[in-house]
Amino acid sequence: MATLAKPTDAPELDTGSLDIRPMTPAIGAEIHGIDLGAKDTANCIPEIRAALLRHGVIFFRDQDLTQEQHIAFARHFGELEIHPATPADQPNPEVLRIVHGPKSKGQENNWHSDVTWRECPSLGSILLAREVPEVGGDTLFANMNLAYERLSPKMREFCEGLTAVHDIARVFARRLGKAPEELHEKYPPMRHPVIRTHPETGKPTIYVNTGFTSHIEGLSDKESRWLLAHLYATAADPEIQCRFRWKAGSVAFWDNRACQHLAASDYFPERRAMERVTIAGDKPYFRKGE
Repeated sequence: MATLAKPTDAPELDTGSLDIRPMTPAIGAEIHGIDLGAKDTANCIPEIRAALLRHGVIFFRDQDLTQEQHIAFARHFGELEIHPATPADQPNPEVLRIVHGPKSKGQENNWHSDVTWRECPSLGSILLAREVPEVGGDTLFANMNLAYERLSPKMREFCEGLTAVHDIARVFARRLGKAPEELHEKYPPMRHPVIRTHPETGKPTIYVNTGFTSHIEGLSDKESRWLLAHLYATAADPEIQCRFRWKAGSVAFWDNRACQHLAASDYFPERRAMERVTIAGDKPYFRKGE
């Protein structure tokens, strides 16, 4: 088994004078003493980005943000996406509201990376808690570079040459009440490497997930199902995870290229209301030797 690498083994990343408190040796850190809605936050963006690359997911507490401030903060990191589940008449289409309660049990309780069904999946997601249950509804995050490193050398070598198909209809056909063929007209299934290279750190990460990956090309159905199940299970290793307990006003900003997440749906029938703004990314690739 590979030795557990620490986030500080990443390339030199200047986090300046930010008050950063790591959550585990593998992934996650809370950043204290910063108001994401303040005008001078723009001066800290390079340091915040460096913290994101080093820790995979970063958290902020007590953020009283309007939707406009939430959007403005996200725009510092790139162009924003509009999710197909966002109502067309919503005032701020960049904000995806994820609300569950007595009539809607949470459905995000599987390991996944956001919108891998896009040709250019997202760089990162910024999730703000508006209303949370007294207990429950935590989100877990897993470092998928460490998941890759814990594969055997032979398995890493085999997976590096494979391509997987990601399909929006696996999740959103039912949620949006549309036939897969209708969704595919605008969002056709996409091919991505099973192991992708992070475009900023150069680290390889496992890039298949239970939500959107349909199969691995070139393998039989049985082989594909077996290998995907094996790779999915790597995220469930507690030694490469952190777990975040939400409070109203908490913010999580995660790197979809580096980690996967799972939202525990253990709070039903209590209410949990979250708002997500997502930053567009680039086309995944694998480059041997990165």
